[in-house]
Amino acid sequence: MVDSARIDSWLWAVRVYKTRSAATTACRAGHVRVNGEKVKAAAVIRVGDEVRIRISGFDRILGVRQILVKRVGAPVAALAYNDRTPAREPQAALGLRDRGAGRPTKRERRDIDKLRGRGDHFLE
Repeated sequence: MVDSARIDSWLWAVRVYKTRSAATTACRAGHVRVNGEKVKAAAVIRVGDEVRIRISGFDRILGVRQILVKRVGAPVAALAYNDRTPAREPQAALGLRDRGAGRPTKRERRDIDKLRGRGDHFLE
């Protein structure tokens, strides 16, 4: 059994990223932190470390339970980490219109502005 691994290899093995090069790129961009520190792709992780990954503007927090260096099936990969990510609040679709609905009328535009918090401050 292995007691440590590279962070990019582990992220690929547990299926956070589709390719190892994508995991390496995320590390270079500063989207991966281990125990609060930004890390390079060659950084070593061990069981018990906390890994934070920035994906699509949200942080995913994973606790390392098992070290994997080879890519495994999804059910086995899910056992290798403890997902501590807090649940996201559902975002309301503010002012979204149906595609192809054309330009909003004056009334619809005012309603959209109210929803977005712009209100009637420009009339004062």
